[in-house]
Amino acid sequence: MNEPVFWIAPIAALLALAFALVFYRGMVAQDEGTPKMIEIGDHVRRGAMAYLRQQYKVMGIAFAGLAVVFAILAWGLNAQSDWLPFTFLAGGLFSALAGFFGMQTATRASTRTAAAARTSLPNALKVAFRSGAVMGLVVVGLGLGNIVLWFALANALIPEGNDGEGVRMVLITTTVLTFGVGASLQAMFARVGGGIFTKAADVGADLVGKVESGIPEDDPRNPAVIADNVGDNVGDVAGMGADLFESYVGAILAASALGAAAFVAEPALQIKAVVAPMAIAGLGILLSIAGVYLVSTKEGATQKDLLASLSRGVNVSSALIVVAVAGLLWLLDVPNVWGMWGAVVAGLVTGIVVGRATEYSTSASYRPTQLIANQAEGGPATLVIAGVGVGMLSTSVPVLAVSAGTMLSFLFASGFDLSQMNLGLYGVAIAAVGMLSTLGITLASDAYGPIADNAGGNAEMSGLGSEVRARTDALDSLGNTTAATGKGFAIGSAALTALALIASYLEVIRIELVRTGETVLELDHGATITTAEATLNDFIDYFNVNLLNPAVLVGVLLGAMVAFTFSGLTVQAVGRAAILMVEEVRRQFREDPGILQGKSQPDYERCVAISTVGAQREMILPAVLSVATPVVVGLLLGVAGVIGLLMGGLSAGFALAIFLSNSGGAWDNAKKYIEEGHHGGKNSRAHRAAVIGDTVGDPFKDTSGPSLNILIKLMSIVSIVMAGVTVSYGLL
Repeated sequence: MNEPVFWIAPIAALLALAFALVFYRGMVAQDEGTPKMIEIGDHVRRGAMAYLRQQYKVMGIAFAGLAVVFAILAWGLNAQSDWLPFTFLAGGLFSALAGFFGMQTATRASTRTAAAARTSLPNALKVAFRSGAVMGLVVVGLGLGNIVLWFALANALIPEGNDGEGVRMVLITTTVLTFGVGASLQAMFARVGGGIFTKAADVGADLVGKVESGIPEDDPRNPAVIADNVGDNVGDVAGMGADLFESYVGAILAASALGAAAFVAEPALQIKAVVAPMAIAGLGILLSIAGVYLVSTKEGATQKDLLASLSRGVNVSSALIVVAVAGLLWLLDVPNVWGMWGAVVAGLVTGIVVGRATEYSTSASYRPTQLIANQAEGGPATLVIAGVGVGMLSTSVPVLAVSAGTMLSFLFASGFDLSQMNLGLYGVAIAAVGMLSTLGITLASDAYGPIADNAGGNAEMSGLGSEVRARTDALDSLGNTTAATGKGFAIGSAALTALALIASYLEVIRIELVRTGETVLELDHGATITTAEATLNDFIDYFNVNLLNPAVLVGVLLGAMVAFTFSGLTVQAVGRAAILMVEEVRRQFREDPGILQGKSQPDYERCVAISTVGAQREMILPAVLSVATPVVVGLLLGVAGVIGLLMGGLSAGFALAIFLSNSGGAWDNAKKYIEEGHHGGKNSRAHRAAVIGDTVGDPFKDTSGPSLNILIKLMSIVSIVMAGVTVSYGLL
C-alpha cells in the first residue's frame, strides 16, 4: 500500500483487540463474591450461552442456504461478484464472534461488579465500564480488521482491466462492500431474536411477579427473573453490538466505495479518498482506548457526578478526534481538506445532538417523562396516551439534526456545489464515519448498562446489604440513561449509514452493467456516455429516478409499508412469546405454593427455554420480509423502484424507530421516577399504572425500535448484493 496513513487502521485494530484482552483479564481477576452470587451468575451465564447456541444453529442453517444461493448466482449465472459467498460468510461469522465475546464478558462482569460494590462505588464503576469496553473494542477491532484484510486481499488479487486503475479501485471497494451483507443479516438475527427474548421474559416477570403477586423486582422467587437477566445480555449486549458492528463496517465501506467513485479519473487522489475513512476509524479507536482510562468517580457520587464521569471519556475522545482528523486530512492532502473536515465534524455533532435529544425525551430528570408520571394519577389509559404523545414529539429534534447533518456534510464536501453529487455523497458517508469513529468508547457506555442492571439483580437475589444495593442502583440508573442515549445514537448512525449505502448502490449498478456488457448509457435527448465514466447524475437520468416515475413512487410507499409491517410483526411476536411466559410463571406459582413462600426454588431454566424457543421461532418472518422485499421489488420495478423502496424505508423507518424507542424509554423511566417516591411511590395506584405503561413500552424500546435500524440498513445492503440480479432479470 503506497499510502502510509493506511497503516493506522490495521495497527489500531490490533491494539483494540489487545486492550480488549487486557480489560477482560482485569475483570476476570476480580473477586466473584459469595457462593450465592456465583450461583446466580452461573444461572444467567448458562442461560445466555444456551440462547446463543440455539441462535447460532438457526443462523448456521440460514447462512449455509444463502451461501449456496449466492454461489449459484456468482459462479453459475454470473450475476454476482465471485467474492460474495466468502465475504458474506465472513461478515456473519465475525459479527457473531463479536457478540459471543461481548456476552461472555458481560455475564462474568455482572457478578464481579456486584462484588466490587460491596467495597466502593468507584471499584464497581471501573469493573462494569471496562467490561463494557471489551464489547466496544472487540466490535471496532474485528470490524476494522476485517475491512483492512479484505481490502488488502482484493487489492492483491483483482487485476487491472482495460478501463484503468480508477475503475479497478471502484471494483475493489464495491467488492469489499459485500462483507456488510453477512454482518447485516447476523445483526437482524441478534437484534430481533434478542429483543423478543428479553421482552418476553421482562413482561412475564413484571405482570405476574410485580403486578399480580406483589413481589419486588429481581426477587429470586420470580421464576422469570433469571430469564429477564439473561435477556438484558442477549438484547442489549449481543444485539446492540451486532447492530453497531453493522453500522460501523457499513459506513466505512460505503465511504471508501463513494471515495473511489468520486475520484475515478484521478487514481492518485482516489487512493487517498479510499484510505481516509479507514484511517479516521483507526484514529477513533486509539482515542477511544485513551478515553476509557478517563472514566472514574468517587464514593458517594450523585447521578450527575456519575453521568459526568462517563461523559468525560466520551467527550474528550470526541474532541480529540476533531483535531486528529484535521491533521490526518492535511497529511493526506485530499482536495477540499477543510470541507471534508467539516463533514466529519457535522457527523460528530449530529450524533451528540441525537443522543442529547434522546436523553431529554426519556430521562426522569426532564419534563417529558415527569409529565407521563403525572398522568399516571389518572390510570393506565392517560399514562399510555401521554407516552405516545411524548414519543411522537421526540422525533422532531433527531430528524432535524440528521437532516441538517446530511445537508451540511454534503455541502462542505462538495464545496457548496449541489451539482457535485459524487463529492457531496462522499461527504455524507464521511460524516457517518465521523459519528461512529469513537464507537469503541460509545459502545462501552452502552454495554455498561446491562452489566450494571444484572449486578443490581445479583445483589438483590443474593441478599446483599442496603448499602450495596444503593451503589448498584446508582450504577443501574446511570445505565438506563446511557442505554437510551445509545439507542438514539444507533438510530442516528443507521440513518446516515443507510443513505451512504443507497448512494453506493448506484456504484454497484455501474459494475454490474459493465459485467453484463452494457458499456454505453443512452441518456435523454440522444446523448451517450460510457458506463465507466458516468456520474451519479447520469445514472439518475438513465434510470429515470424522480418522483414522477410511478416505479419510484410505488417503491417509496412500499418502503414505508415495510417499516410499519416489520414493527407490527415484532411487537406481536413479543406479545405471543410473553403470553407463554406469563402462563408458565402462573403455573409454577399455582402448582408450587412454596415458591412464593421462599421455601422452594423456581424452575428458572424452563423460563429461559420458553424465551429461547419463542425468540427463534418469531424472528424468522421479520428476517424473511427484510431480505425478500428488496429482491422482489428489484425484479418487478427495477433500479428506480429499489431506490424508492430504500428511501421510503429510510424515511419512515428512521422516524418510527425514534418514536418507538423514546416512548418506550419514557414509560420505563416514568415508572422508575414514581418508584423513587413521587406520586405515591411503589404499590400506589400511579405505580400500577406505570408498570402497565412500561410493559406496553417494552417491545417498543427494546425490540421493534432498535430492530428498525437494521431493517433500513439490511434492505440497502441486500439491494447492493442483488444488484446483478436486478440488472439482469428486472422487468423494468
